[in-house]
Amino acid sequence: MARRNDRNRRDEGDGFEERVVHISRVSKVVKGGRRFNFRALVVVGDGKGQVGVGVGKAREVPNAIRKGVDRARRNLVTVPLYENRTLPHELFVKYGAAKVLLKPASAGTGVIAGGGVRAVVEAAGVKDILSKSLGSENVFNVVMATFKGMQEMVDPAVVAEARGKDVADLLPPWRKAALESLAAPEHEALAEVSNG
Repeated sequence: MARRNDRNRRDEGDGFEERVVHISRVSKVVKGGRRFNFRALVVVGDGKGQVGVGVGKAREVPNAIRKGVDRARRNLVTVPLYENRTLPHELFVKYGAAKVLLKPASAGTGVIAGGGVRAVVEAAGVKDILSKSLGSENVFNVVMATFKGMQEMVDPAVVAEARGKDVADLLPPWRKAALESLAAPEHEALAEVSNG
Protein backbone atom coordinates (compact mmCIF):
# COMPACT_ATOMS: atom_id res chain seq x y z
CA MET A 1 0.00 0.00 0.00
CA ALA A 2 2.83 2.39 0.85
CA ARG A 3 4.46 1.84 -2.55
CA ARG A 4 1.24 2.66 -4.38
CA ASN A 5 0.82 5.88 -2.40
CA ASP A 6 4.43 6.86 -3.07
CA ARG A 7 3.96 6.27 -6.78
CA ASN A 8 0.78 8.34 -6.85
CA ARG A 9 2.32 11.30 -4.98
CA ARG A 10 4.63 13.73 -6.69
CA ASP A 11 6.18 16.73 -5.00
CA GLU A 12 6.73 19.73 -7.22
CA GLY A 13 9.14 22.58 -6.53
CA ASP A 14 6.35 24.93 -5.44
CA GLY A 15 5.43 22.79 -2.39
CA PHE A 16 2.25 21.22 -3.79
CA GLU A 17 1.71 17.49 -3.43
CA GLU A 18 -0.17 15.76 -6.25
CA ARG A 19 -2.09 12.58 -5.62
CA VAL A 20 -3.85 10.48 -8.27
CA VAL A 21 -6.97 9.17 -6.54
CA HIS A 22 -8.61 7.18 -9.34
CA ILE A 23 -8.07 6.30 -12.99
CA SER A 24 -10.94 4.84 -15.00
CA ARG A 25 -11.52 3.98 -18.65
CA VAL A 26 -14.46 5.82 -20.18
CA SER A 27 -15.98 5.47 -23.63
CA LYS A 28 -17.90 7.66 -26.03
CA VAL A 29 -20.16 6.12 -28.66
CA VAL A 30 -19.47 7.63 -32.08
CA LYS A 31 -20.50 6.73 -35.62
CA GLY A 32 -17.76 4.15 -36.11
CA GLY A 33 -18.17 2.47 -32.70
CA ARG A 34 -16.75 3.35 -29.30
CA ARG A 35 -13.91 5.74 -28.61
CA PHE A 36 -12.04 4.94 -25.37
CA ASN A 37 -10.34 7.51 -23.14
CA PHE A 38 -8.91 7.55 -19.63
CA ARG A 39 -10.28 9.74 -16.84
CA ALA A 40 -7.93 10.70 -13.99
CA LEU A 41 -9.16 12.17 -10.70
CA VAL A 42 -6.34 14.16 -9.10
CA VAL A 43 -6.04 15.97 -5.74
CA VAL A 44 -3.45 18.73 -5.23
CA GLY A 45 -2.59 20.35 -1.90
CA ASP A 46 0.18 22.09 0.00
CA GLY A 47 -0.57 20.52 3.40
CA LYS A 48 -1.10 24.00 4.89
CA GLY A 49 -4.76 24.64 4.09
CA GLN A 50 -4.84 24.80 0.29
CA VAL A 51 -6.44 21.99 -1.71
CA GLY A 52 -7.81 21.49 -5.22
CA VAL A 53 -9.48 18.69 -7.17
CA GLY A 54 -9.30 18.21 -10.92
CA VAL A 55 -10.44 15.71 -13.55
CA GLY A 56 -8.55 15.11 -16.76
CA LYS A 57 -9.50 13.00 -19.78
CA ALA A 58 -7.17 11.90 -22.56
CA ARG A 59 -6.26 8.97 -24.82
CA GLU A 60 -3.21 8.17 -22.66
CA VAL A 61 -3.00 8.00 -18.87
CA PRO A 62 -0.06 10.45 -18.42
CA ASN A 63 -1.88 13.13 -20.44
CA ALA A 64 -5.06 12.60 -18.41
CA ILE A 65 -3.09 12.98 -15.16
CA ARG A 66 -1.37 16.14 -16.42
CA LYS A 67 -4.72 17.69 -17.39
CA GLY A 68 -6.19 16.73 -14.01
CA VAL A 69 -3.27 18.37 -12.17
CA ASP A 70 -3.63 21.57 -14.22
CA ARG A 71 -7.36 21.77 -13.44
CA ALA A 72 -6.80 21.00 -9.76
CA ARG A 73 -4.26 23.83 -9.48
CA ARG A 74 -6.77 26.23 -11.05
CA ASN A 75 -9.47 25.13 -8.55
CA LEU A 76 -7.46 25.67 -5.35
CA VAL A 77 -9.41 26.71 -2.25
CA THR A 78 -8.14 27.75 1.17
CA VAL A 79 -9.46 25.74 4.14
CA PRO A 80 -9.47 27.41 7.58
CA LEU A 81 -7.79 25.00 10.02
CA TYR A 82 -8.28 25.02 13.80
CA GLU A 83 -4.86 24.94 15.53
CA ASN A 84 -3.36 23.99 12.13
CA ARG A 85 -4.51 20.39 12.62
CA THR A 86 -8.30 19.93 12.37
CA LEU A 87 -11.47 21.44 10.92
CA PRO A 88 -13.15 24.40 12.65
CA HIS A 89 -16.62 22.81 12.71
CA GLU A 90 -18.69 19.76 11.76
CA LEU A 91 -20.17 19.52 8.28
CA PHE A 92 -22.50 17.17 6.39
CA VAL A 93 -22.17 17.44 2.59
CA LYS A 94 -24.00 15.87 -0.36
CA TYR A 95 -22.75 15.55 -3.93
CA GLY A 96 -24.87 13.42 -6.22
CA ALA A 97 -25.78 10.30 -4.26
CA ALA A 98 -22.66 10.53 -2.04
CA LYS A 99 -22.96 11.94 1.47
CA VAL A 100 -19.92 12.75 3.61
CA LEU A 101 -19.83 13.66 7.31
CA LEU A 102 -16.71 15.58 8.43
CA LYS A 103 -16.10 16.15 12.16
CA PRO A 104 -13.23 17.88 13.96
CA ALA A 105 -11.25 15.64 16.30
CA SER A 106 -9.03 16.11 19.34
CA ALA A 107 -5.24 16.12 19.04
CA GLY A 108 -3.70 12.72 18.38
CA THR A 109 -6.80 11.18 16.78
CA GLY A 110 -5.30 11.04 13.30
CA VAL A 111 -7.13 10.90 9.98
CA ILE A 112 -10.07 8.53 10.36
CA ALA A 113 -11.28 8.53 6.75
CA GLY A 114 -11.67 6.32 3.70
CA GLY A 115 -9.68 6.55 0.46
CA GLY A 116 -11.41 9.43 -1.34
CA VAL A 117 -12.00 11.52 1.78
CA ARG A 118 -8.50 10.79 3.10
CA ALA A 119 -6.84 12.02 -0.11
CA VAL A 120 -8.58 15.42 0.07
CA VAL A 121 -8.19 16.08 3.82
CA GLU A 122 -4.54 14.99 3.91
CA ALA A 123 -3.72 17.21 0.91
CA ALA A 124 -5.38 20.11 2.76
CA GLY A 125 -3.16 19.51 5.81
CA VAL A 126 -5.80 18.15 8.20
CA LYS A 127 -4.10 15.91 10.78
CA ASP A 128 -7.03 15.04 13.10
CA ILE A 129 -10.49 14.30 11.69
CA LEU A 130 -13.39 11.89 12.04
CA SER A 131 -15.37 11.18 8.87
CA LYS A 132 -18.05 8.88 7.56
CA SER A 133 -18.96 8.28 3.94
CA LEU A 134 -22.64 7.45 3.43
CA GLY A 135 -24.76 6.70 0.38
CA SER A 136 -22.94 6.11 -2.90
CA GLU A 137 -19.45 4.62 -2.82
CA ASN A 138 -18.55 6.17 -6.18
CA VAL A 139 -15.00 7.51 -5.65
CA PHE A 140 -15.59 10.51 -7.90
CA ASN A 141 -18.70 11.62 -5.99
CA VAL A 142 -17.10 11.01 -2.57
CA VAL A 143 -14.04 13.11 -3.50
CA MET A 144 -16.21 15.88 -4.93
CA ALA A 145 -18.45 15.87 -1.83
CA THR A 146 -15.39 16.20 0.41
CA PHE A 147 -14.00 19.02 -1.75
CA LYS A 148 -17.39 20.77 -1.60
CA GLY A 149 -17.19 20.48 2.20
CA MET A 150 -13.72 22.07 2.18
CA GLN A 151 -15.14 24.97 0.14
CA GLU A 152 -17.98 25.44 2.65
CA MET A 153 -15.72 25.51 5.75
CA VAL A 154 -15.96 28.86 7.55
CA ASP A 155 -13.59 30.34 10.10
CA PRO A 156 -15.48 30.91 13.41
CA ALA A 157 -13.72 34.28 13.87
CA VAL A 158 -15.21 35.57 10.60
CA VAL A 159 -18.73 34.42 11.58
CA ALA A 160 -18.37 35.91 15.08
CA GLU A 161 -17.29 39.26 13.64
CA ALA A 162 -20.21 39.29 11.17
CA ARG A 163 -22.70 38.54 13.97
CA GLY A 164 -21.09 40.93 16.44
CA LYS A 165 -20.43 38.18 19.00
CA ASP A 166 -17.46 36.71 20.78
CA VAL A 167 -15.83 33.63 19.22
CA ALA A 168 -16.39 31.66 22.47
CA ASP A 169 -20.17 32.04 22.04
CA LEU A 170 -20.03 30.12 18.73
CA LEU A 171 -17.77 27.26 19.84
CA PRO A 172 -19.19 23.76 20.41
CA PRO A 173 -19.42 22.49 24.03
CA TRP A 174 -16.38 20.19 23.79
CA ARG A 175 -14.17 23.05 22.64
CA LYS A 176 -15.51 25.39 25.36
CA ALA A 177 -14.75 22.71 27.98
CA ALA A 178 -11.21 22.37 26.61
CA LEU A 179 -10.67 26.14 26.80
CA GLU A 180 -12.06 26.30 30.35
CA SER A 181 -9.82 23.44 31.51
CA LEU A 182 -6.80 25.28 30.11
CA ALA A 183 -7.82 28.51 31.82
CA ALA A 184 -8.78 26.96 35.19
CA PRO A 185 -5.23 26.51 36.66
CA GLU A 186 -4.44 30.15 35.87
CA HIS A 187 -7.54 31.34 37.77
CA GLU A 188 -6.64 29.20 40.80
CA ALA A 189 -3.09 30.56 40.83
CA LEU A 190 -4.38 34.15 40.64
CA ALA A 191 -6.81 33.51 43.53
CA GLU A 192 -4.00 32.11 45.70
CA VAL A 193 -1.76 35.10 44.96
CA SER A 194 -4.54 37.63 45.77
CA ASN A 195 -5.42 35.80 49.04
CA GLY A 196 -1.80 35.40 50.11
